[in-house]
Amino acid sequence: MKRLDGMKRYAALSLCVLLGAVPAPAKDPGIAAMVAAVSVARLRADETKLVGFGTRNDFSETSSTATHGVFAARNWIRAQFTRIAATSGGRMTVALDTYIQPKMPFTPRAVTESSVIATLRGDEPGPIYVMSSHYDDCNGDCTNGTRVAPGADDNASGTAAVLEAARVMAPHHFRGTIVFATFDGEELGLWGSQHYAGELRSAHADVIADLNNDIIGNTHGGDGMHEPGVIRVFSQALPLGAVPSRVNLVGSENDSPSRELARAVGPLVSLYVPGFRVRQIYRADRFLRGGDQESFQGDGFPAIRFVEPHENFTHQHQNVRVQNGVQYGDLLQFLDYDYLANATRANVAALASLARAPVPPSDAQMVMKHLGYDSTLRWHASPGATSYDILWRATDAAMWQHEKNVGNVTQATVPVSKDDFILAVRACDERGHCSYASYPTPVRVR
Repeated sequence: MKRLDGMKRYAALSLCVLLGAVPAPAKDPGIAAMVAAVSVARLRADETKLVGFGTRNDFSETSSTATHGVFAARNWIRAQFTRIAATSGGRMTVALDTYIQPKMPFTPRAVTESSVIATLRGDEPGPIYVMSSHYDDCNGDCTNGTRVAPGADDNASGTAAVLEAARVMAPHHFRGTIVFATFDGEELGLWGSQHYAGELRSAHADVIADLNNDIIGNTHGGDGMHEPGVIRVFSQALPLGAVPSRVNLVGSENDSPSRELARAVGPLVSLYVPGFRVRQIYRADRFLRGGDQESFQGDGFPAIRFVEPHENFTHQHQNVRVQNGVQYGDLLQFLDYDYLANATRANVAALASLARAPVPPSDAQMVMKHLGYDSTLRWHASPGATSYDILWRATDAAMWQHEKNVGNVTQATVPVSKDDFILAVRACDERGHCSYASYPTPVRVR
């Protein structure tokens, strides 16, 4: 009997393979051209300009001049976005998201927060895709606005990437609306992103993804490691404080929308940026650290974080100094601009692909009607979709392993055991642009 069960299981696995492994996504020549247009020289120039403001500490806002301090940097970023908007045919607008952050127990006073938001209107109303970073910085004292704080890697690198992505994407059309956001106040508690994400939530905005970039310009870690062909992508599973439910107990803890977003981004990066790949990190962020993607996740929006593979902590949140022969401080000399360009290309590839695709199918369900050896999924149609893929993987596999295109339908059955595999569904258009996957909720049907 045991041998027979084993033979059945082997046969089922063989059938899965015959149905098809997940192929590489279709390459869009337009997206490839955007990726190729990313300029190392412009990224270097933007980095140099941002570091040249001396400090971008939040508490330098009252002492900012035309050339120094956090609001000088903000005004320069806004001016760059305004120039970029001129290439968009009237589809891009630029605005400040400004408010007063009250005094906190660890801060000396209330402070004005002011994020720069550039919105590229999509051809179809509704879906929003965000590429974000933060432009504020700090040295060894994040509440002191008088000291030098270069902030080259943390986070002029992310800000330069957002500006460059906007430059190469603004002249082109996308199904969804794209927001290029550079947030203020990240270093002191994700203040700017929390404020903006809260506004989106209050407006019932349909945010499909946030791709956050924070510390993406260095390839030499403090541990001596060097991996110029890798970028980490962090993705949260269950939100903090989530109460286990029957849905979670059947395997959804590794299939949050943020995690499905991360799974979709990996193959897109490999397709459009040869020799560069994503290392999936299945947690919200690093220990003792955080990022603006957490603000989006906290408001229920799918979000991921891009970060270099090996950080050097002598160049983060440090006063500029030489101590025991070691140079401390977040200085330009420690950046790898070719790496930053590839990190930017990775974002352009993922963001453009997702924003040209239909949105993920909504209300995906696993139909639980009777015991059996196959799986039936149903879902609501996605506008613009011309077909749907059912994806599946072994329960202990990190990435999708197999797919079957089921055509332009809203329910389909595949000969794959729902007991032994994780299944999901994604929406695709006629050009091969596909959404990230939607994990189905088990629904009992009598």
